[in-house]
Amino acid sequence: MTRQLILERAVKEIQDGMCVNLGIGMPTLIANMIPNDFNVMLQSENGLLGIGPYPQKDEVDPDLINAGKETVTAKAGASFFDSAESFAMIRGGHIDLAILGGMEVSEAGDLANWMIPGKMVKGMGGAMDLVQGAKRIVVIMDHVNKHGESKVKKSCTLPLTGEKVVHCLITELAVFHFSEVGMELIELQNGVTLDEVKSKTEADFTISPSIEIKA
Repeated sequence: MTRQLILERAVKEIQDGMCVNLGIGMPTLIANMIPNDFNVMLQSENGLLGIGPYPQKDEVDPDLINAGKETVTAKAGASFFDSAESFAMIRGGHIDLAILGGMEVSEAGDLANWMIPGKMVKGMGGAMDLVQGAKRIVVIMDHVNKHGESKVKKSCTLPLTGEKVVHCLITELAVFHFSEVGMELIELQNGVTLDEVKSKTEADFTISPSIEIKA
């Protein structure tokens, strides 16, 4: 239910006509939630523009995968190309929105999402290019880790993917906006109180005047 809450709010960041990159992990689930009447082109770093929903069992093609090596479908009009062309799209500023997972986000909008020191990783993937090349970066993640520690930090403790790159952060508790003046709480998820967000957030943030504070 927590994951579903985050995903449903993240879908609202997608607008008709956008070219969108969905990061590996939880963000890829958004492909199945985009409204049918939206003309949205999903782009993948491994060379696919026009990703469709996850395939049914009889639709699975082992050669048709996304950057997370999951089998996907391709929409009518989809294009296939090499990863160099894909990264040229990203670095050239042609991606309207990237929705990425996160391990930590700081109050300055820094993002750490590619490695934990001491644990094996295959590589940094495309995240470092996406946070610099995409026009808007939305991060979705749990508000606290499995130890109950805030993942919304004053400063990230994990290796950074990018500095001051996050525009919007969505967790199961709240939605934050980042700008030159800092981090602002703009929404509380249903049933969540401001006190709960404050108690689980290490970062300092301001509160939007549009938020209805419940007792």
